[in-house]
Amino acid sequence: MTTARGIGGTLCAAAATLALGAFAPAHAADTLTICHGGHPIMESNIKIIEKWAKKAGVNIKSDVIAYAIYVPKITQLLTTNSPQCDIIWHNDDWGQLWKQYLVTTDEVPGIGEVDKQPLDAFWNDEHKLTVVPMVHTVGTFFYRTDLVPENEVPKTFDDLVKVSEKLQKDGKVKWGYVGGMSMNNTWFSLWWTMWTNQCDILKPIYARTVKEWAADNWTPIIDQPCHQQIVEYWWDALHKAKISPEAMTTYGRNEANAIFEAGDAAFTVADSTFWGEFNDKNKSLVAGKVGMAKFPYGPGRTSPISWIDIWGWAIPKAVSPEHQKLAKQFLGEMLTDLDGQIGMWNETGGPPPNLKTWGTLKANDPTFRALQNAVFENEHVHSAYYFANWPQLHKAYSDVAIKALTGPREAIGQVLKDGVKSLHDAAVGQ
Repeated sequence: MTTARGIGGTLCAAAATLALGAFAPAHAADTLTICHGGHPIMESNIKIIEKWAKKAGVNIKSDVIAYAIYVPKITQLLTTNSPQCDIIWHNDDWGQLWKQYLVTTDEVPGIGEVDKQPLDAFWNDEHKLTVVPMVHTVGTFFYRTDLVPENEVPKTFDDLVKVSEKLQKDGKVKWGYVGGMSMNNTWFSLWWTMWTNQCDILKPIYARTVKEWAADNWTPIIDQPCHQQIVEYWWDALHKAKISPEAMTTYGRNEANAIFEAGDAAFTVADSTFWGEFNDKNKSLVAGKVGMAKFPYGPGRTSPISWIDIWGWAIPKAVSPEHQKLAKQFLGEMLTDLDGQIGMWNETGGPPPNLKTWGTLKANDPTFRALQNAVFENEHVHSAYYFANWPQLHKAYSDVAIKALTGPREAIGQVLKDGVKSLHDAAVGQ
């Protein structure tokens, strides 16, 4: 863990031209295909790439792949050496899954101006980088500023229940808290509370390397008190206090975000990149009424913790050398386009990857300062587990947690205890 730091910087129109000298001009007939998940932050970042591609006479084709099938689809393309995608959306969740299929990006202009800590998932076996960051993706606790004054925002798990119950009793909202909980959406419920209760999935707590897990024999700790506390907390939130809908065990982040945007919940957790969507008057009934705060924490901690990672772009090895060169050129120009990145922040709430923008944003943007206070200036942890069997471990964890949450409360301890073996087996590939 580390504390993120802002690096002061001033905008320089010449910065984005640094990449131009390193690459040859493109042919007008060239087209690069970018495959991604369709998230607003990806669309916004692609606009920056398109601007520079147009200057070079290159077309950009945007190919959206549904999130639910994105990883298996791209994995199939990579393992079959398909050149279908010149640039792909890359995520720390599957950084180690794809590393051998991606070209290295250490020489892309602007790489030296990004925060190194979030890059941990993207080194190949030769310790070469395989990603170009597009945005910091940070867990953010969102609250309704029209319902909850800043000095009454929940600081602990118990506060979250009490404030939620009062708002529901007063008829202000249907739900206190809503967040994704299904497979691939565990960050927005179970996991942020796990980490803010000084807990984790494997020993040691907050470890993120194979060496550390192997030294502890890949031991899951979901049967330990710190984890049982958070599962019982959510069971009570769903079934007893009813501050969250029982159906939340099936919710992805889109379903949860829709409830928050409709004004039916006071609190949610999402990546800060949804700030723009929450405040879009054409999509959200709570636009202009959303604040960002530190995570509430459980009995295992005395201060908040959050996650800070990146989403990025990668280039498959199957892509032709000519297209690899063009892809690196335009990604470098995106990464050094400070004005473009600040525009992306203004549009989406996605913190720019180039830290030279942060000084300008901190000086001029109160929303960015609020995000720094809520997330970047505090302790944080990686939001994924960087090894090849991570997808299987994630699925095993989700199955156990949802079984515990949908069964009787008194069975939670046994369900978690019984699940330890399935998590261990998934982690070691059995």
